[in-house]
Amino acid sequence: MNQPLAYVHPGAKIAKNVVIEPFTTIHNNVVIGEGTWIGSNVTIMEGARIGKNCSIFPGAVISAIPQDKKFNDEDTITEIGDNTTIRECVTINRGTTDRMKTKIGNNCWIMAYCHIAHDCIVGDNCIFSNNSTLAGHISVGDHVVLAGMAAVQQFCSIGNHAFVTGGSLVRKDVPPFVKAAREPLSYVGINSIGLRRRGFSTEKIREIQNIYRILYQGNYNNSQAVAIIEAEMEATSERDEILEFVKNSQRGIMKGYFSN
Repeated sequence: MNQPLAYVHPGAKIAKNVVIEPFTTIHNNVVIGEGTWIGSNVTIMEGARIGKNCSIFPGAVISAIPQDKKFNDEDTITEIGDNTTIRECVTINRGTTDRMKTKIGNNCWIMAYCHIAHDCIVGDNCIFSNNSTLAGHISVGDHVVLAGMAAVQQFCSIGNHAFVTGGSLVRKDVPPFVKAAREPLSYVGINSIGLRRRGFSTEKIREIQNIYRILYQGNYNNSQAVAIIEAEMEATSERDEILEFVKNSQRGIMKGYFSN
């Protein structure tokens, strides 16, 4: 590590082979793992916990205090997993007393100008395209893709393997394995391309499609659809994951799409 034009607080814990480019500032109470590259003009503030082999590009601000008037300088953190890339001018705020942390998983790709607010929990292998924005207290599963300029309202949840199209306004929970599009945001099918890329079989994709046909195209309310799925569909991990998500949704799941 050789950064004569960067400032690294003596209290920061930096692995020996981390590269820190000029004009970067790293505050106290920061931990950065082996093999991570920090570009120039990056600001890493108190409470950051950054994993191994990450790349953080110029202009990013990691672990700034929450943009929340209730925040009272609590001792909270921002966790970033291994092998995650954070592109230019991304902002990630640390947690509040709600969850005490903001967390980004392993192998994520957060593109330029994204904002991830306080108390968000993001899973592994997620891709957030340019200008995607998460408000506070959001939960995002694994392998989720947000296309450019998607905006997610506070306290929403997005399930594993979901795909949200560009420019979407997410006001309701997005169940796992689906594609979400249109305004207001609606179910437009399952994320079959993403599932195939991740090794889901044709039979498994068909099973997921059949579950969502009952939920979104069967003219049932959610409680009726859940009961039918439990009674008629074989118990599998995917079926149970979908049912658990629907049952536990706090904001309610997004609606199906019906043309006029």
